[in-house]
Amino acid sequence: MNATEGLRALPPFGIDTDRTGRLGPPLAALARRLQGRYPVDPFGGDPQLQDALAPLVEAAVRVEVDHPERLPERGSALLVANRGFGILEPAVLATAVRRAVGRRLRIVGAPEAPVVGDLVRKLGAVAAYPTDLAAVLRAGHLAAVPLGPTWLRAGAGTPPIGLLRAALDVRVLPVAVRPGGPLGLPLRPFRVRVGRPLARRVPRGSTDPLAAAELGEAARDAVQALLDGADP
Repeated sequence: MNATEGLRALPPFGIDTDRTGRLGPPLAALARRLQGRYPVDPFGGDPQLQDALAPLVEAAVRVEVDHPERLPERGSALLVANRGFGILEPAVLATAVRRAVGRRLRIVGAPEAPVVGDLVRKLGAVAAYPTDLAAVLRAGHLAAVPLGPTWLRAGAGTPPIGLLRAALDVRVLPVAVRPGGPLGLPLRPFRVRVGRPLARRVPRGSTDPLAAAELGEAARDAVQALLDGADP
């Protein structure tokens, strides 16, 4: 085996910040972390940590995915999803994407708190700024932005127009997340329904606020239709 073949035979250790990876033997992975030999991407994400925690999350959060073939296996795209009362929706979406296409999902909405914010960034979140979202999409990642919270209601919420201005020239897919039980408790599997990409025509690189508002309304209507059982 030559040197190149030897490198190819090594496990990736989650270095690819978009695709899920293998950690290898747990003790070896732990040793690398203790030695500081692990990657952190430009957005603060820790892909090895995400891959290590994924089995625990999947065991705790049961997810069923409708139309997983609509999730892109490569390239940038933005998922627009509803958010209700509870904190499990990001984990549900990330689990659905990981299971369907083997990719890590960048959740938009990391808080600015010093400790909590750093932790959720390590788990793949990014700040809710148009510039951060634009950078993630330019890097070819799959990102998710939630509609405004509906708390105890099951409908689609208010679209984040400012954020959507950063996604006018990428694929945008509506996604409906149905809770697994009352108040989002995981008593039954969560159901994630992936809609078709939203059709629109805007110049490449456009940040037109009117186009963003139209995209927001289209996304909210499509998410609501998915929640109501339609397939827009």
